[in-house]
Amino acid sequence: MSSTALMTFKSHIEGKNADVAIYQDRIEWSRPRGMSAKKLTAGLLTGGASLLATGVRSSDAGTEMIPVRNIASVVTKRDGLMFTKVVVVASGNNIDFRVPHDAAPRIKALLTDLILGRIPGAEQAPAPAPAPAPAPAPAPQAAPTPVEQLRQLADLRDAGILSDEEFTTKKAEILARM
Repeated sequence: MSSTALMTFKSHIEGKNADVAIYQDRIEWSRPRGMSAKKLTAGLLTGGASLLATGVRSSDAGTEMIPVRNIASVVTKRDGLMFTKVVVVASGNNIDFRVPHDAAPRIKALLTDLILGRIPGAEQAPAPAPAPAPAPAPAPQAAPTPVEQLRQLADLRDAGILSDEEFTTKKAEILARM
């Protein structure tokens, strides 16, 4: 299993905050332990007796994982003024990630690319290349210009492969060489 996340974000899953990570071979999310507003209110109204009886832990805490190979489709639906639901349809399960409007297209694009195999996963080994026929030595190619490098870098960021921090760091390196 891959250990480097291609993308991470915060979401609401079933009304609870969750940390979501998308890897080449899976989607994982976790909901931290915490106290709901309902439980806190009941505890205050009963002078703490309900908290003593039921405990402080939240029963909704936990983690879950879906292998990319089990995902059938990804759908986006507008959800209010500020959010979009990215619905992941997997075998026997639908998961709604509620994210800001601007994040939804990047998340959907990354998941779609993973489903279609455009980003090789841990289980998808590239097909072995046929033995190359002897060919004349290729002419040396000109190195990409800094402008071309910046465009390629922006494309990687827009596809969700690079984070904003990684993009900024690489951009600074390219600009420093000019």
